[in-house]
Amino acid sequence: MSDLELEMRVQRAVDNFMAGYGCCQSVVAAFADLYGLDEVMAKRIAAGFGGGVGRLRMMCGAVSGIVMLVGLDCGQTEGSDREGKSACYKVVQDLLAQSKAENGSLICAEILGINGYEKAPNSYVASARTAEYYKTRPCAAKVESAARIFAKYLKGKGGV
Repeated sequence: MSDLELEMRVQRAVDNFMAGYGCCQSVVAAFADLYGLDEVMAKRIAAGFGGGVGRLRMMCGAVSGIVMLVGLDCGQTEGSDREGKSACYKVVQDLLAQSKAENGSLICAEILGINGYEKAPNSYVASARTAEYYKTRPCAAKVESAARIFAKYLKGKGGV
């Protein structure tokens, strides 16, 4: 896979986010076709991971996207395949360590600079995507970071 194609996928992830998709959806959909997964199904599978998993401000959705993509790339398919499972976990840990080093945290609340999840009425209601939302949120940059980390991983292993 060429550097240009990988860069286009990184940009597609950012474009997805700017079009209103969640962080996880944006990252997963940009690469899903490489694994035979169509964009619509990728967005459905990743939909619940937005807002730090269901808007609970836990693990960053963009980071969750990395985890999902690693599973598609090298996840084991036999329950008894401990070596395959361990290899997948190693890749996840390596890529998440890169994300944490670049972004300071893997936790949505920490990345957003809020004090954890505080249950409020309608806390499940997604934020409106306004110009102010995009101005105050670092999420597009985190989506770009996650997509770039996964693209570098693919380049390092010679593609899919």
